[in-house]
Amino acid sequence: MNLYRPVSIGPLELPGNLFLAPVAGFSGRAFRMICVEEGADFSYTELVSAESLIRNPAGPVKTLLRRGGNERRYAVQLFGSDPLRVGEAAALLAPWCPDAVDINAGCPVPKVIKTGAGAALMRNPSVLGRMVEETVRASRERLGGAPVTVKMRSGWDSSSVNYAECARIAAAAGAAMISLHPRTRAQGYGGKSDWSHIADLVSRLCVPVTGSGDLYTPEDAGRMLRETGCAAVMFARGAVANPFVFSQTRSLLVSGAWRPAAPEDKIRCVFRQLDLLAQEAGERSACLMMRKQFCACTKGGPDEGGIPGGAALRNRLVHAGTIAEYRQVFHDAGMEI
Repeated sequence: MNLYRPVSIGPLELPGNLFLAPVAGFSGRAFRMICVEEGADFSYTELVSAESLIRNPAGPVKTLLRRGGNERRYAVQLFGSDPLRVGEAAALLAPWCPDAVDINAGCPVPKVIKTGAGAALMRNPSVLGRMVEETVRASRERLGGAPVTVKMRSGWDSSSVNYAECARIAAAAGAAMISLHPRTRAQGYGGKSDWSHIADLVSRLCVPVTGSGDLYTPEDAGRMLRETGCAAVMFARGAVANPFVFSQTRSLLVSGAWRPAAPEDKIRCVFRQLDLLAQEAGERSACLMMRKQFCACTKGGPDEGGIPGGAALRNRLVHAGTIAEYRQVFHDAGMEI
């Protein structure tokens, strides 16, 4: 069975099934461009507040919405608690021409769920269904019928695992794809994701199901595709630490082998992202925003894709304020970038 294959999301045809998840604080335009360069077939913005978009569409939120220069296909993810307001926000996306609109029903962060958005929607499946309906309506009227998708969790907690009900309602309301991160809201990002939930959902739905959760290596992706039958895999933290995971996974799925990236190549990739971000936000702001990205790519041992001596590097990287200072940190560590 060919595990690397095209995916149809309603009218949207994608050439492959390796997706970049919406990752808050990381999935900005520059990072998405890097992931597309490295083989991501589809990418999502980080979550965008429907209320912020409605109140000030020309404000800071617009920086989250810009399509990357090499993003042939991308989705905007919205979060909110009011179906009418999320539909209104979706209509305002017309100037950015997203290829899909995703509804966030999985974020476990307190400041999101306390508003009734994110994973809190799984406590109100009927509200989620109405939100999908309103967003589909807005897409037909203003976005040329771009498909509406939903990203959700397994449930609120272990006593309310209701992904099957929520997905059924969302699909009946018009969702063209469901992405499942099989942890509960209560788990946050801890514990182990239960991939059997993905397989179960695949067996229940007629629309494609995308799987995420504990995807860090090409082998993880291949195993998820084989074990669950999902249409696509969605890398999140695994891509933050290693954007090469897309090309590596495609190589494994197509040829049966892949090659780890050299530490220097990983760092050059992050500097490429820094340069792109500096063009948008200015060097000072870009350097501050990129501290977390430099730290992410140096974590873990060599077998996990990390950088030798990463802890010492991070102690210095968190103080870098210019591109030259970042380069000096790696020069002093004997890495010529």
